[in-house]
Amino acid sequence: MARLTEDAIRLLRGKNLAYVATVNDDGSPHLAPMWVDVDPERDLVLLNTADGRRKVQNIRRDPRVVVSSHDPAHPWPPLIVRGKVERITTEGGLEHIDFLSRKYNDEPWEPKEGQVRVILEVRPDDVAFPLT
Repeated sequence: MARLTEDAIRLLRGKNLAYVATVNDDGSPHLAPMWVDVDPERDLVLLNTADGRRKVQNIRRDPRVVVSSHDPAHPWPPLIVRGKVERITTEGGLEHIDFLSRKYNDEPWEPKEGQVRVILEVRPDDVAFPLT
């Protein structure tokens, strides 16, 4: 298990997209841009998505993920977090997507009928972000 550095936490708290890689059932990679958040007290990367999407299906079968992000003003080096989704929860899902919508769009989230929001809690196994 690896710890998120202060620089990594600062980047994940910013308005920077993350790219999340999961493994399809045929072994091929699936990559999705996502809004990202962090829980520094529990050392978790937090992602929010709609249940039933391919990345969620992939994670339920194989919890390994890679999350990458960078600051557009300073794209090098990128943050790369390899880890596992240790929990998928609906608890707080709507409140969390509203927080992310306000963070990225400066607007409240408008719920979609029939959509169930889930939070993916990623526990880092390895963190590569060589800033001091």
